[in-house]
Amino acid sequence: MHSFRISSEYINDGFQAVQAKPEDTEGVMSLLLETAEWLQSQGSSQWSALLEGEDSHDTAGAIRRGDVFVFKKGEDVAGMIILMVQPSPWDIQLWGSKAHAEDGAVYLHRLAIRRKYAQSGLGGSILQWASSGIQFEGKHTVRLDCGANNTTLNAFYARNGYTFLGETDGYSTYEKLVELLG
Repeated sequence: MHSFRISSEYINDGFQAVQAKPEDTEGVMSLLLETAEWLQSQGSSQWSALLEGEDSHDTAGAIRRGDVFVFKKGEDVAGMIILMVQPSPWDIQLWGSKAHAEDGAVYLHRLAIRRKYAQSGLGGSILQWASSGIQFEGKHTVRLDCGANNTTLNAFYARNGYTFLGETDGYSTYEKLVELLG
């Protein structure tokens, strides 16, 4: 487990931010599958491997490691993100020599919102929370990536204060400095 402090326990009209527990696994997986199905209905192949039962992020393992954070409305998992304090092999491939154990970055993956909460601003609030509502010891930057050809997602990250750093192998890379807590 890693050392962190949540300073904003509630965001966006009563969504509670908590570290996912093993008993949240089913709700998290159902959210990811719902999101993958929605993406497919929009003509995107993003996350389509989930529909074939492949989970490149080993979400259940990520929950056990403490990397998954959920945003709950009551017992309902309304949204989620994976925040990794060590870069994954994918991050190292994408970020190159910038990604290493002492790089001061948290790697954000798998931001997902349950469809019934879409258009509520929850996604933007979760992105903001990742840089201002939680503080990891020794971390000063949040990094993320997305498909370079996904103009909607690229605009979303830029609109939420993430700085576009470039493109690698068809993926846009973004980062944002963490707002240090008092």
